[in-house]
Amino acid sequence: MRKDRDSVWKVLCSSWFSQYIPANSSVLEVAAGNCEFINNIDAAERVAVDINPDTNFHAAQGVTVKEIAAECLLEVVPSDHFDIVFMSNFLEHCRSRDQMLEVLRASYSVLKSGGSLIILGPNFRYCYKQYFDYFDHYLPLTEKAVVEALKLSDFQIKIVKARTLPFTFKSRLPHSPWLVRLYLRLKFLWPVFGAQFFVLGVKVE
Repeated sequence: MRKDRDSVWKVLCSSWFSQYIPANSSVLEVAAGNCEFINNIDAAERVAVDINPDTNFHAAQGVTVKEIAAECLLEVVPSDHFDIVFMSNFLEHCRSRDQMLEVLRASYSVLKSGGSLIILGPNFRYCYKQYFDYFDHYLPLTEKAVVEALKLSDFQIKIVKARTLPFTFKSRLPHSPWLVRLYLRLKFLWPVFGAQFFVLGVKVE
């Protein structure tokens, strides 16, 4: 399963996320987990942050791991440093809206002026029946709620997509790499199968 997920993330990075992340970028992934994004994105500097010590064992060569809570980023990385901060399927795990805002504001602080925060996550509006099947989901979020939180954290909103990927890798959609690549190209399928939002905010000073 992990090998399959890594293959899917390789396609997601090369065929989708790379258009927002130049190869010369410095990139920080918040709540990196198994490092499936940060291991596969092409970037000049790659940093993974996660409170779980097991993240160290998943990081590829060239990825620096910082073991700390997401809201405490400034304790381990410099301010105004990164071109990109990325987080996937994380904000719904925050215990409160206040904690979520702390994470977003910490992300803002470590970004350079003009840097981007990219957020991918389950959209409660389109997956409410399965959303709380996961015991560690606390916040029911939609793209509109995330946009509002980003604005409260001083981000300027550049891209909002309510529906992109299916809710999980266990969806009825096949997830071999070539089918994922095809799905990304056939955007008319996204409003049918998509249940994850994609939001990109920019730090403008």
